[in-house]
Amino acid sequence: MKIGIDTFGCDHGRSGIGSYFSSLVQNFNNNDEVEFELFGAEIDRYTYARDNNLSFESILLPDSPKAEKFWHHFLCNRFARKRKYDVMLFPASSTALPSHFGVPSVAVVNDIVSNLFASKTFSERLRLKRSLKKVNKIIAASQYIKKDLKRIGIKPEKIVVIHNGINHSMFYQVDLLNNDYIEINPFSIRRPYFIYSSTMSSSLKHHCDLIKAFELFKDKTGLPHRLVLAGGAGAATEDVKRTALESKYASDIFLTGYFPHETFPALYSGSEACVFPSEIEGVGLPVLEAMASGIPVACSNGGALTEVAGDKAILFNSENLNEIADAMEKICTDKKFRKSMIEQGVDWAKRFSWEKTAQETLEVLKSVVKK
Repeated sequence: MKIGIDTFGCDHGRSGIGSYFSSLVQNFNNNDEVEFELFGAEIDRYTYARDNNLSFESILLPDSPKAEKFWHHFLCNRFARKRKYDVMLFPASSTALPSHFGVPSVAVVNDIVSNLFASKTFSERLRLKRSLKKVNKIIAASQYIKKDLKRIGIKPEKIVVIHNGINHSMFYQVDLLNNDYIEINPFSIRRPYFIYSSTMSSSLKHHCDLIKAFELFKDKTGLPHRLVLAGGAGAATEDVKRTALESKYASDIFLTGYFPHETFPALYSGSEACVFPSEIEGVGLPVLEAMASGIPVACSNGGALTEVAGDKAILFNSENLNEIADAMEKICTDKKFRKSMIEQGVDWAKRFSWEKTAQETLEVLKSVVKK
């Protein structure tokens, strides 16, 4: 069985979907029964196929969403037949998905599609919905995403929930009690600090509310903590920067910009806690990675976070600044509670692995191949 895997839309590894894809394909291996072949822009040969035994077929296109959409709409199926794929996997289905399918296909959905519709034109929304209805199977990264897909008219029997995994060789508990600073080139971050890692793509990520809650925390406790916001730029960046600069604790707020995923283990391990107020997460992987790193988590009760974090995190209403500030204070001041959170979080995170995610994904791919 030959499986074609689309790398278009995965942002060359520089986003959440890029990190998902990189972790997934590192756990795919060719054998006598299955042959994997990645295809996409030439740069992705070195992003995704450098450290494994998977082949890569380069497609010469301008690096633009318009060119990629044209290719998927008019040329993808011809390409699939030429490469003799038995089945195809589309990991970035919200941006790279054909309008019809010439071979059995599986789409991965890591986003809350109904939220994506707000930034798309009517024709783009219609095209995406039609494609999701036509594809053979959909892998949803959470039950929350599955419910969202059902709300937009996707048949539930078409949807399989497979959670993202964690790379436990990267994210694990480390004792940094005697380190006053975390050195992550080109930064030196003074401890103690709270960490929030998320792209500044929307006001519903609640970066600005977290900054305001941090102010309340500082006013009430007088503790020396800093707030580190690690994530790439997006539609909400200017608002976040302005809110941080106008804060009376601006000197304690650190915006790192985009951070490579491989640097996050050190960033998490050195933090006091992960505070994650986004209410539009379909996956919430940073919450699990933080737990695996042995730090407490306080997160929004919205999106998929209650499902992903279980009862191992402090949940809060992201629009209630006092709830966020209180969660930060409890983690810092209640040592017994903090110790319990860490132990439970580490144990909970063991349930998730990329090996398991890859194996379950392969089973779905096999299931749609025509006999």
